Amino acid sequence: MAPNDRESPIRTVHVTRYVTPLREGGSLPAIVDADDDFLYVLKFRGAGQGVKALIAELIAGELARALGFRIPEIVFAILDPAMARTEPDEEIQDLLRASGGLNLGLHFLSRATTFDPVLNTVSARLASQIVWFDCFITNVDRTARNTNMLIWHRELWLIDHGAALYFHHSGQPWEEQAKKPFAAVKDHVLLPWATELNAVDAEFRQILTPERIQAIVDLVPAEWLTSEPSADSVEDQRQIYVRFLETRLAHSEVFVNEAQHAQSLV
Repeated sequence: MAPNDRESPIRTVHVTRYVTPLREGGSLPAIVDADDDFLYVLKFRGAGQGVKALIAELIAGELARALGFRIPEIVFAILDPAMARTEPDEEIQDLLRASGGLNLGLHFLSRATTFDPVLNTVSARLASQIVWFDCFITNVDRTARNTNMLIWHRELWLIDHGAALYFHHSGQPWEEQAKKPFAAVKDHVLLPWATELNAVDAEFRQILTPERIQAIVDLVPAEWLTSEPSADSVEDQRQIYVRFLETRLAHSEVFVNEAQHAQSLV
């Protein structure tokens, strides 16, 4: 069965083998084999933040791709929980059992190296684009301690956006969250070099049309939106993401000003 009843450009693969865990934080993603003979970094629906982390990964990743960033291919990955029977580690067994069904995978960039701001440089334009993007999606996870950027074939790639769009974990109204500045930008690894935020703001506001935002949110599988009890219908939940992003974009000067203020204090 297709992961979404809407036409989707996201491919679906079946996980055939658990290769090795990537012990990063508490989410325990893993490298897996799939039936297309490629390796993927699998993000599990049964991990800490559940399917909301997968929703954030999908929406943020495809928004980044639309803006021209290099993002590993995102796939829907179907996992058979019976795979847990051959896994000796009890923690991983539990995770596999809790993650049966539809998960999210990212193409594994073999031999990629972690971006290091001491060793690697980026232009002011690219730094500004990445800082703007992370402010837009409220991504708290691009710091000097954990850059979530890779160098692969001498190009910069963005990864790991599951911590973005954190409004969906909050009990506060999304309308308030959408208009807030992004205070965590002060810890962004690229903030010192992001000196072209105003120009990037004008550029990216033109690219992220309502139609493009809607098309990206439409990629989210219905079953991820029904995994937790909600008074809202699937379509209503989709539209919350759409309206959050559209509202945040309409008030982008708020997070741009916050970033510029934080930069002045660096």
